[in-house]
Amino acid sequence: MLNIVTYTSLVKGLCNLGRWSDAAGLLSHFIKREISPNVITSTALVDAFVKNGKVLEAKELYEEMIRMSIEPDIVTYSSLINGLCMQDRVDEASEMFGLMVRRGCFPDVVSYNTLINGFCKAKRVEDGMRLFREMSQRGLVSSTVTYNTLIQGFFEAGDVDMAQEVFRQMDSPDIWTYNILLGGLCDNGEVEKALVMFEDLQKSEMELDIVTYTTIIHGMCKSANSSTFSGDGITGTLPSTPN
Repeated sequence: MLNIVTYTSLVKGLCNLGRWSDAAGLLSHFIKREISPNVITSTALVDAFVKNGKVLEAKELYEEMIRMSIEPDIVTYSSLINGLCMQDRVDEASEMFGLMVRRGCFPDVVSYNTLINGFCKAKRVEDGMRLFREMSQRGLVSSTVTYNTLIQGFFEAGDVDMAQEVFRQMDSPDIWTYNILLGGLCDNGEVEKALVMFEDLQKSEMELDIVTYTTIIHGMCKSANSSTFSGDGITGTLPSTPN
């Protein structure tokens, strides 16, 4: 006889295969058979809806979970917040974030990163910074993704100083951080600063990748200053790429 564990495995399997419609049908089937789904089953389908751009259906399923006394968990909320942000509905995502807290499900670093990214994409980087400070107040340690997202956001907003200020707060920047810095400086007319940073990187133990070289070359070409491009700063061996 099929039980909730079996049904959950089937729903998750269908979702993993991208067959969210079949998964939704199966969920409806065992609700009709008075087999109550659990949070894992429902969240798997919420996530599948979100990944297919069906945020309305995901929110409806969330509301159904509440009606059935299935308490959504951090994964459920993070999926919904991500889906709303992807559709540029960042205010609704923020409301969902607040609802999560009010229902006693406290956000983790991933939840914060998701909403911070949504704010930055919406050109509301100051709201992202507010969340960044809130993370610290809650005792959460910001990840490299948190910092990279904010640095990118400030550069896209044309605030080079704040982008660099956030960078200075980092303990362990990675190559992606430096690629964002190089691109941001170049895009904001600070090619000389980008070149200095690039030369320092070449002297460091940081392993540069193809994006690093492409970014700095593109920035120099975009600056339309041929005298800057002497070739002296672009040295070393380019990373190999597969044939």
